[in-house]
Amino acid sequence: MFFGIYFLTDNWTYLYGVFSIIGTIAVIYIINSEENPAFKLTWVLCIMALPIFGTFFYIYVKAQIGTRYIGKRLETLKDETEEYMRQDMEIIDAMKKSKLANKNLSYYLGKHLGFPTYGNTRLEYYPLGEDKFEALKRELRKAEHFIFMEYFIVEGGEMWDEIRHILEEKVTEGVEVRFMYDGMCSISKLPSDYPWYLRRRGIRCKVFNPINPIVSTIQNNRDHRKICVIDGKVGFTGGINLADEYINRRERFGHWKDTAIMLEGDAVRSLTIMFLQMWNIGEKKINDYDKYLLPPAQEFDPKDGYVLPYGDNPYDNENVGEEVYFHILNHAKEYVHIMTPYLILDNEMTKTLARVAKSGMEVIIIMPHIPDKPYAFAVAKTFYKELIEAGVQIYEYTPGFVHAKVFVSDDDTATVGTINLDYRSLYLHFEDGVFIYNNEVIADIEQDFQETLLKCRSVTLKDVQKRTMKEKIEGQVLRLFAPLM
Repeated sequence: MFFGIYFLTDNWTYLYGVFSIIGTIAVIYIINSEENPAFKLTWVLCIMALPIFGTFFYIYVKAQIGTRYIGKRLETLKDETEEYMRQDMEIIDAMKKSKLANKNLSYYLGKHLGFPTYGNTRLEYYPLGEDKFEALKRELRKAEHFIFMEYFIVEGGEMWDEIRHILEEKVTEGVEVRFMYDGMCSISKLPSDYPWYLRRRGIRCKVFNPINPIVSTIQNNRDHRKICVIDGKVGFTGGINLADEYINRRERFGHWKDTAIMLEGDAVRSLTIMFLQMWNIGEKKINDYDKYLLPPAQEFDPKDGYVLPYGDNPYDNENVGEEVYFHILNHAKEYVHIMTPYLILDNEMTKTLARVAKSGMEVIIIMPHIPDKPYAFAVAKTFYKELIEAGVQIYEYTPGFVHAKVFVSDDDTATVGTINLDYRSLYLHFEDGVFIYNNEVIADIEQDFQETLLKCRSVTLKDVQKRTMKEKIEGQVLRLFAPLM
């Protein structure tokens, strides 16, 4: 597109004027759109710097048929599953008496987005991939009816080979096994015919959004979720994919620090529905949802706490993951502790983190010391100065790479999931997480944070100032493209 259009401008100069007018109209449209200001700025800069190419590219992106189809299909599936995701108002009333702000969040996620809050759910937190791996194998072997798995990365090795063998054994026992992974794996992790390989072994397999040579913006929306549901009784999520670096059997960026959480009880229902919604995007036949859902417990005990699994998708104009993070920050009274692999923030998140720290709250962010993406790390460092000056404490995990996505606050609130603090997770990818309030597992999450902190080094303003001119320029230039990272 770039060279084709500029070849035309060399021969027909009037085309440049026409596209300049169209570009002006596009800029006016962008400014008045409901998009995040950072995305608006990126598009306006693109159109102003490259009037013809930028304008044509913007029109091309906004005219994508594939993204519109998925968006409409997800709306249909949400309506189809609405009856299974109704909120028990007894739980909301109990939460209102305990913490009104959390009741408001539950109402928003339940009423408008279809993610109810549950009680009667036991949680188990895993501070490392190795811990989750052993628990996952244990629970998979118990499966009697069905296994649903949805992951971003799958790669051959000890972890996946062991799990695959268990799945194959379960198929021979009559267990229904569905497995879905993101199409990015087809580039370097798995062969293109891998779904056929699994289907031959009785595993129903799908590739979400396969990469193909046709230029399409739908390929920018990846399935970043990590969900496993077993018999509707047990569910897993968190940052851990199915590859050996996640369980430290293979070293890529030093020691790999990651987290996951297991749900057992009523809240597993939401993970089951989220999986089926994604699975059914390309299906015409309506699923028998009742077949995979267990009836909720009859009695609710507030002492067991509240569990709210939620999902996020790039097509509904609702930034669910970011809203949950904002909620925790805005309603903290003593501290907010964060683990994230990336720190590529929009203006709202930057200002919120700074404001909360300036209000006297302890805000600590644990970042990797050995990054997996040097360009993303360079951009993250451009935020250090502003955040540290506001009182945010930033630490780097010296043994290696932090891939965990955790917020924990005030010993009573936490969220664990797949959502990074970057534009891709917050705006472009399919994600999921679990919001937790007044559950005993929160103590385990905070303990893990404190133990991880002991292995970290504090980043000071002096460290920020010591960066070379090359590092500063590199980060500042790359920050222009932060919404694309």
